[in-house]
Amino acid sequence: MNKMKNWTKRFAMTCLFFLALGATFQSISGVNAKSFIIQFTSKISSSKTVSGTTPPLEEAFDWSKYPKHTVTATGYTAGFESTGKKQGHPEYGITYSGVKVKRDLFSTVAADLTVFPIGTILFIPGYGYGVVADKGGAIKGNKLDLYYNSVEDVYKHWGKKQVDVYVIQNGNGKLTEEQLQALNEDKSLQVFRQQYTSSEKR
Repeated sequence: MNKMKNWTKRFAMTCLFFLALGATFQSISGVNAKSFIIQFTSKISSSKTVSGTTPPLEEAFDWSKYPKHTVTATGYTAGFESTGKKQGHPEYGITYSGVKVKRDLFSTVAADLTVFPIGTILFIPGYGYGVVADKGGAIKGNKLDLYYNSVEDVYKHWGKKQVDVYVIQNGNGKLTEEQLQALNEDKSLQVFRQQYTSSEKR
């Protein structure tokens, strides 16, 4: 009985927090987050944890409701092998948008900005959420570069793949550290965070 009460309280608080976060996101970015919020809160309420485990993001939501694009995705790092910059360079680890590269629940990715503008939020199966923050000379058309912390992680966890990605939110050409941080600190999605970061930190 106590578990049911705790779950009800947690769900109510999660919904309230998510609504507040959506309003904040909308006021900062000018993007209408209403449909995004409704989709996620409804899925959170309907998804059940089994034996204390959380389903993978790929199974937690109905991604077919979002526009789908087939892309060729490769992994990259902030290092010399990917960017030509070494640690100590003033632009080391800084994306075209101005935010620092990040591998997290919402990670920074590079795209052709005529296809996916800065700030576009994508769901990339096997990688997680990607926020377009960067561009690259070789990233033209339906191509993405997915950020990883190290070359070892690139080869171990991704390499190069053709994959269907889902456009959760179209970008408006801008992305700030505050927006990226707010996405990564969304409490309703923290149960999924370690699925995409813990294995790469070992």
